[in-house]
Amino acid sequence: MLIALWPRHWSRPQRSNATLIAALVLMVFMLALLGQILSLFPEPIGSNAQAFSDGARTTLWLTLISGAVGLVLGTAAALARTARWIGLRWLAGFYIWAIRGTPLLVQILFVYFALPVLVPGLNLPDFAAAVVALGLNVGAYNAEAIRAGLLAVPRGQTEAARALGLGRGHVFFDVVFPQAFKISLPPLVSNFVALLKDSSLAYAIGVVELTNVGNRIQSATFQPIATLTTVALTYLLLTTLVTQLSNAIEHRFDVEGRIQ
Repeated sequence: MLIALWPRHWSRPQRSNATLIAALVLMVFMLALLGQILSLFPEPIGSNAQAFSDGARTTLWLTLISGAVGLVLGTAAALARTARWIGLRWLAGFYIWAIRGTPLLVQILFVYFALPVLVPGLNLPDFAAAVVALGLNVGAYNAEAIRAGLLAVPRGQTEAARALGLGRGHVFFDVVFPQAFKISLPPLVSNFVALLKDSSLAYAIGVVELTNVGNRIQSATFQPIATLTTVALTYLLLTTLVTQLSNAIEHRFDVEGRIQ
C-alpha cells in the first residue's frame, strides 16, 4: 500500500493526500506509457499496443462517468427509501429490487436495444447507453450501502441536534450525512472497483473498451493466451491503482476509527 511509504511523523491528512497524488500520477503515467510499453512485447501484442492503450482509457472513462452517475442515483434512492412519503419509498424500493434482481448484461442490452423502442427517438450511442446501464446498476447497490449508513447513525444524535435548535437541513447535512458517508465508504469503494471490472460487459453493444479490444485481437490472431493475459494484467493494474485511491480516501476519513 502506497500510504505505508510515507514518513510516520506525517499527519493522517498529509499521508492520505500524498497517496492520492501519487496514485493519480501513477495512473496518468500508466495510461500515457501503456502503448509504448506494450509495443515492446512480441506479437500479437506489440503491433496492437495502441489498441490496448485506447481500450484501457475507454474502460477508465466508462468507469469514472458511470461511477459518478451511480453515486448520485444511489444517494437519491437511499434518501427516497428513508423518506416519509410512501410513494417515494415504494418507487425507490422498486428500482433497487428490479436492478439488483436482473443481470447487468440484460440491463445493458435493454438500454441499448429496447429503450429506443419504448421511447421513440431516444437512440443512445453505445458509450452513452453503457454509461446509463452501468450507472443505474451501481446506483442500486450504492443506495443500499448509503441507506445502511444512514440507519446506522444513532437516533440520539439526531434528537440532540434538534434539541439544540438545529433545523432539519442542518441536522442532516452537519450531523447525520457525514457519519453515514463514513460508514458507507467501504462498500461504496467496493462497488466502484467492481464497476471497473463489470464495465467489460459493455463489449456486448460494441463499446471498444479493453475486453472488446482483446476479443477482437484474439479472434483475428488466434492467440488467446497472450492476448487475454495482457487484458487481465491491464485490468489488474487499473484495479490496483483505483484501490490505492480508495484506501487513501478511507485513511483520510479514518473509516476504521484508528486515529494515529
